[in-house]
Amino acid sequence: MADRDRDDEGRARNARPRDGLGRPLPYGTPGVERQPEGIVRTADAALREAQTLLNEGKPFHAHEVFEDAWKSGPDTERELWRGLAQLAVGITHAARGNLTGAASLLRRGADNITPFADAPPHDIDIAGLATWAHTLADGLPGRHDPPEAATIAPTLRARQ
Repeated sequence: MADRDRDDEGRARNARPRDGLGRPLPYGTPGVERQPEGIVRTADAALREAQTLLNEGKPFHAHEVFEDAWKSGPDTERELWRGLAQLAVGITHAARGNLTGAASLLRRGADNITPFADAPPHDIDIAGLATWAHTLADGLPGRHDPPEAATIAPTLRARQ
């Protein structure tokens, strides 16, 4: 059995290239550069980077930015960042054609961010994102083809 890909700390990591939706590509195929893991960013930097990735049709990679924020941010915002990550994964599943899974993740993400609606942190458009997520989730079952990720990307902040 061949050795598994490992990072500098010896943890198993799949070094195969990936596309913008995080799907593995054959070794040697050019892929989308992966987001480094474990990066501590300010909330502003995380939101800007994630918005850029979403706009570029790379929701899987935006999810990794949100995941870093939820792991490194304050405990009081843990569910906010987790919910944002779930929204990004919902887009990923929709674009991959898993419309039922996408709808479920979009609703779960909206539910996780909604408690922050009364005092939205970091200028995040909580109400707008929750509405967007539910509207998209409600419309997915009737689709015949998966949407392009960039065409369904939300705007994260009320003021960009």
